[in-house]
Amino acid sequence: MSYEVTRGDFTISTDPARLDLEVICGFLATTYWARQRPRATMEKAIRHSLCFGVYHEGRQVGFARAITDYATFAYMADVFILEPYRGKGLGKWLVQTMLAHPELKGLRRWFLLTQDAHGLYAQCGFTPAAHPDQVMERLQSYTAAA
Repeated sequence: MSYEVTRGDFTISTDPARLDLEVICGFLATTYWARQRPRATMEKAIRHSLCFGVYHEGRQVGFARAITDYATFAYMADVFILEPYRGKGLGKWLVQTMLAHPELKGLRRWFLLTQDAHGLYAQCGFTPAAHPDQVMERLQSYTAAA
């Protein structure tokens, strides 16, 4: 079942049918974090995530997704607002909407990675990892993963 909230002329919706893959994949191809991500990988990631689209008069202007078990943990990924719509508080509203989603609001832990948006996430209660020495990762290139 889709979740939807509206503020003025803007709507945030989890309805997968509303997602515009051209907008999403087109924008992500320009980012530092997803530039190398193949479109097929992005489409698969979207299918297996709870996605939030931001819409202005029916046109997609923002996006984020939650990778979650719906019980204890979620990873917030691929958060963006298109350039012409920035500075209107939409990014903060998008993150707050994700955190307040009925299926996610009771989660014990949210995790995300950012290179340049610490201020945005701090406004929504995110802090640096309390124990970064306990965080590990395993990285491989997309070509190696295929």
